[in-house]
Amino acid sequence: MRARTGPARARLAGIAALAVASVVALAGCSTDPLAEQYREGSGKGYIAGDGTIAEYPADQRGEPIAFSGTTIDGGALDSADLAGEVTVVNFWYAGCAPCRAEAPILQQVFEDFDGEGATFVGVNVRDQAPTAASFEENFGITYPSIVDANDGAVQYAFAGDVPPAAVPTTLVLDAEGRVAARILGQLEDASILSTIVGDLVDEAAAA
Repeated sequence: MRARTGPARARLAGIAALAVASVVALAGCSTDPLAEQYREGSGKGYIAGDGTIAEYPADQRGEPIAFSGTTIDGGALDSADLAGEVTVVNFWYAGCAPCRAEAPILQQVFEDFDGEGATFVGVNVRDQAPTAASFEENFGITYPSIVDANDGAVQYAFAGDVPPAAVPTTLVLDAEGRVAARILGQLEDASILSTIVGDLVDEAAAA
């Protein structure tokens, strides 16, 4: 067999290095449940989070997040109108099974805190208004949701906090509009969200 020249050996070395890098990259991603679900291509239409709950102390929260959009019933909603209230922001869409499972829990906590210093806003990431409205009617959802499927403006506003395609994700904003907690994936129990919201309402009252 003829010995390969210097340039040929260099090309082979480059190909080998690229292959090794690819394997390393895939190995690194394999510990990420969102990346794993994306690669498996299950066709379920969403990437479910793992239920991770993160809470951020007041001195570690970022800047207030401003967002606005058109609600399912055609009204306008602006985060400026929510100033001074703890706000739960839930990202969802009608075909998402975990979204359906957690809908009654979200409604229950909303009712518990309605008028008590906290409010809820849904962000529908995929549906048009009629489909979203049907979902809300079926599950008895009475808090407003923004239809964000057309321009993704609200998703963009929260881009650092909501992983792409990780639905559902629930964020809890403090009274200043800063992300104070994140639930990545289906909310399993009302008490979890109630505790987070209640603590933030108390925090605001004590400020």
